[in-house]
Amino acid sequence: MVAAAAVAYDDGTNAGSLAHPSTAVKPSFASRMKSQFLAREGWLGDYDYAYLFTPRVPFLKREQKEGPFFGLNDQIPLVLAIILGFQHALAMLAGVVSPALILSGTSGANLDSDLQQYLVSVSLICCGLLSAIQITRVHIPFTKYYIGTGLISVVGTSFATIPAATGAFSKMYENGDCPTDADGNKLPCPDGYGMIIGTTCLCALLEVLLSFTPPRILKKAFPPIVTGPTVLLIGVHLIETGFQNWGGGTGTCIDHPTEGLYMLCPNINAPHPLEWGAAEFIGLGFLVFITIIICEKWGSPLMQSCAVVMGLLVGCIVAGACNYFDRSTIDAAPAVTFIWVHTFKLKIYGPVVLPMLSVFLVLMMEAIGDITATCDVSRLEVEGETFDSRIQGGVLADGLNGILAGLMTMTPMSTFAQNNGVISLTKCANRTAGFFCCFFLVIMGVFSKFAAALVAIPSSVLGGMTTFLFTSVAVSGLRIIATVPFTRRTRFILSASLAIGFGAILVPDWFEYVFTYSGDNHALRGFLDAIVIFLESGFTVTAFLGLFLNLFIKEEPSAEAENALEIEGSANNGSELEAILTEAPDKSVELEKY
Repeated sequence: MVAAAAVAYDDGTNAGSLAHPSTAVKPSFASRMKSQFLAREGWLGDYDYAYLFTPRVPFLKREQKEGPFFGLNDQIPLVLAIILGFQHALAMLAGVVSPALILSGTSGANLDSDLQQYLVSVSLICCGLLSAIQITRVHIPFTKYYIGTGLISVVGTSFATIPAATGAFSKMYENGDCPTDADGNKLPCPDGYGMIIGTTCLCALLEVLLSFTPPRILKKAFPPIVTGPTVLLIGVHLIETGFQNWGGGTGTCIDHPTEGLYMLCPNINAPHPLEWGAAEFIGLGFLVFITIIICEKWGSPLMQSCAVVMGLLVGCIVAGACNYFDRSTIDAAPAVTFIWVHTFKLKIYGPVVLPMLSVFLVLMMEAIGDITATCDVSRLEVEGETFDSRIQGGVLADGLNGILAGLMTMTPMSTFAQNNGVISLTKCANRTAGFFCCFFLVIMGVFSKFAAALVAIPSSVLGGMTTFLFTSVAVSGLRIIATVPFTRRTRFILSASLAIGFGAILVPDWFEYVFTYSGDNHALRGFLDAIVIFLESGFTVTAFLGLFLNLFIKEEPSAEAENALEIEGSANNGSELEAILTEAPDKSVELEKY
């Protein structure tokens, strides 16, 4: 087959083809174009397309075929590249739009529906454009550094931003930086959103600077005992929002008021309003959840990698048939949109700087783990100079993407890893499929009716989907912790760092009444607010405590420690397992081998 025999080079290394670069002859550009566009193999090849779409029907055996592997730069049939690019886009769709929906909704800035639609569209567009930066891999002239990984390293809107941002919005409404009406209901706060993205642009510089640190030093400074609990608590914090949406919404209606606009969820003017926690709402969310399970059990490879989207689709169909959708926002949405159709005043919000810095530390370690996993499933080396340069380029691109996303009116982007599951399922690590993924994301964002439909999704349907997504983040943290040898020291560090973190999540206002200052000194009030936000954001406390204790408490030789180290030595490389430091839901494929 042409695609399987093609030779690929990437920075002087074999990109996954069958031939070795030292013995094979690289075909000319003209011959490659001829075989790609003028031959059947160039368009279709001999790939088993039925494999992608055939579900695993119960009680029927399906023949297992070992399909060809498409390396990084191998020639790939165009039809297959388009299909797999679309599959990659669908696999990350739910994770891309969820943060925008949450931060622009009642849990965040309470923006009007037109701004919510715009932010969902921009989230998709930014992910497409900024993913292309990671996939392209550009060498910085006159240096040894790169921008990007050169792999299918897609980026999406980060979940790690949500806990810090929602805590900041709560403080803004409390202090009057964001407006409320006479009854205390939160009003739209676009200026507050501008403060969040302005602060992220500043804090992203930390990741840019750290990208020039050798990867081995970064891994030593931020081992799994630090990153694992942090990711775990980010997921645990987010599950609360997902479950609240599952019950009907996160707004005032959750308190069951006896009068006013929010007596029912989402409000009394909705097409099908109900009390928060009504059986209908719970049933809709459960329908989404059970559909995800069914797709994982019996779905085709295409459905498995897009199980979350399939669950969302089924929930939307049933919700639409039962009159839960409000068509007015969809009808009023413009046909197309793009970046900067709406803008926000960029400002620095001091109280959230420290939590955001910790967010970017998490994003950096997430990028290192995800890039390691992507190299592994792409059949590339996971050690050596080329691998280190991919880590450096990926972390630098991740930091730059955080700045660019803010300038594009979006919250920070982070490297996603659920696409590694798509690579494992389809045996395609080809960058052409990655570029088609970027294309489809941009197209979905430009046509704003699509974003308007996503904004109109009932909260209970969205909650059934996001609860699964957020729980997968927590499970990722658990899996990272599982790579740590359990000695007396590590158990103590985990217990101490998680103690305050879990407490801050379970009792979110525990530090709210420590400071009693109510004067007019805005600088002092901002400083005290920063301390409160930091100590009430469980994952930030856990991250800094874990980092300090890991450096402060040294391991003492003991029989227990030696046994733990022996167990660790017999396991796979723990650095590879850090690849699950992400908010992606589907990691079963790449984790089975561990």
